[in-house]
Amino acid sequence: MADHAPRRYLTTHDVDNQPIPLLNRDLLALDKPLREALAREAPDWVNQRIAPLARAVGSDHVQILGTEANQHPPTLRLFDRHGRRLDEVSYHPAYHELMHLACDQGWHAVAWEKEHQGGHQAHIAALYLLTQAEPGICCPITMTHAALPALRREPRILEQWRSRLLAWDYDPRAVPIAEKSAVTLGMAMTEKQGGSDVRANTTQAVKDGDDYRLTGHKWFCSAPMSDAFLTLAQTDAGLSCFLVSRFTPDGERNPIELQRLKDKCGNRANASAEIEYRGAWAQAIGEPGRGIVTILEMVQQTRLDAATAPAGMMRQALLEAWSHVRERHAFGKLLAEQPVMQRVIADLALETEASLALSMRTARTFDTPDDNHERALARLLPALGKYWHNKRGPGFMAEAMECLGGIGYVEETPLARLYREAPVNSIWEGSGNVICLDVLRVMARHPESIEALRGELAKVKGSSKAFDDSVKELDAALRQPVESLEANARWLTQRMAQCLQAALLLRHAPREVAETFCRSRLGSSGTSPIYGVLPTDTPLEAILERIAG
Repeated sequence: MADHAPRRYLTTHDVDNQPIPLLNRDLLALDKPLREALAREAPDWVNQRIAPLARAVGSDHVQILGTEANQHPPTLRLFDRHGRRLDEVSYHPAYHELMHLACDQGWHAVAWEKEHQGGHQAHIAALYLLTQAEPGICCPITMTHAALPALRREPRILEQWRSRLLAWDYDPRAVPIAEKSAVTLGMAMTEKQGGSDVRANTTQAVKDGDDYRLTGHKWFCSAPMSDAFLTLAQTDAGLSCFLVSRFTPDGERNPIELQRLKDKCGNRANASAEIEYRGAWAQAIGEPGRGIVTILEMVQQTRLDAATAPAGMMRQALLEAWSHVRERHAFGKLLAEQPVMQRVIADLALETEASLALSMRTARTFDTPDDNHERALARLLPALGKYWHNKRGPGFMAEAMECLGGIGYVEETPLARLYREAPVNSIWEGSGNVICLDVLRVMARHPESIEALRGELAKVKGSSKAFDDSVKELDAALRQPVESLEANARWLTQRMAQCLQAALLLRHAPREVAETFCRSRLGSSGTSPIYGVLPTDTPLEAILERIAG
């Protein structure tokens, strides 16, 4: 950034009617819904620990790092100059500094350090903020965080990795773990012929003493510079889960060959690779033939993060749009004073607050697994949030860009980056249809989860006619045989998510926010898939004042 203000008086014109750049913002002080969510869902220590991160992420320095990490994406280095294989990915220094921002304060580890004490709520609040620095770093942070429950199935292996997984540090070097105090973990699950249908995987695992050798390909390997990867391969017992380290026990590079890096629509700061296992050394995790069950320990964690990331991106886009329209004049008055613009911004604010509320509520279920009601909710809520928050994201980013006009469409604002980023969490860890089918499986195998959801919705019965009518319609659908619901699974998943969001707002948000949400999302008339279509009597001032205060 320039040391002095840029010159506004140019040869042919003066530069005016442009917003003042947003400098060194405290993202917690500006985010009233986040402060309220922390106060009701999390222990006091979470708010105290989050506060410095919120200031750091809102600083000019960190925001510039996010821009630089996207402008200089990772590059692949297959060989050294003598022709020996490296299979390494090089990242810009900005990426490494952002990883330090996350890891040096233990945000990848906090859920397990403070397990059952608000640790998951701290992790989710941190991820919501870190997303506003650069979503790409949240992929390795999420996977490193999520790996520990799966590794618990093999205490011997967990003992080797635990202290390094939980270390407050970041070490990007490609060296054996014995030389490192901190590590990151990645995933390599899907293959070309099956995608989300991992039962179609063909990678083979052959016994080699106490361990295995893997041969096969992986279509997507997330964060390929991680120190190890959780992966799936076929054994005589069926599809099984393995940990594949980048180095073998004797310190040699494991034959995990990087084929190429994906040229992705978004998520550019983070690398995704196609890989080949060429007899790669691997350690079995969990029971042979039960690989999907084992990896679900990790997937439940990553799905909650994938539900939270769009909430963070929505918040960043909302703040950019609101800051712009409060300073830019058009047609004789501020954009923020234009009735149509007020409705667009207010609608975006409603969506952001509802998504954050559901993410934080879900995190609380992860922190209270000994409570039967909370455990039942934990099986269902990550899928609901992941599906619906991500379905709302791309349209949200498009509206936020439109609030800025042409300048929102150029790379100098973060909105173009957020727009490209918006689809990724909908696809990662199960696309929309896969998630909806998982919701049906939860309904069939764990009916107590649906009863727990009904219990949450019943707490605010009578608070809103639009809400009550929608819950009645939802309840009628839930009473149908599960096998008859597949064709309508998207509507069912959407409506469960929206009703739960509405219930949370009715319980915890100002009446103006909650009732407007219910009427605009659940009402029998006047609802619209387009942002900015709100009831004519919407209390706009009460909604807008919560955006930055």
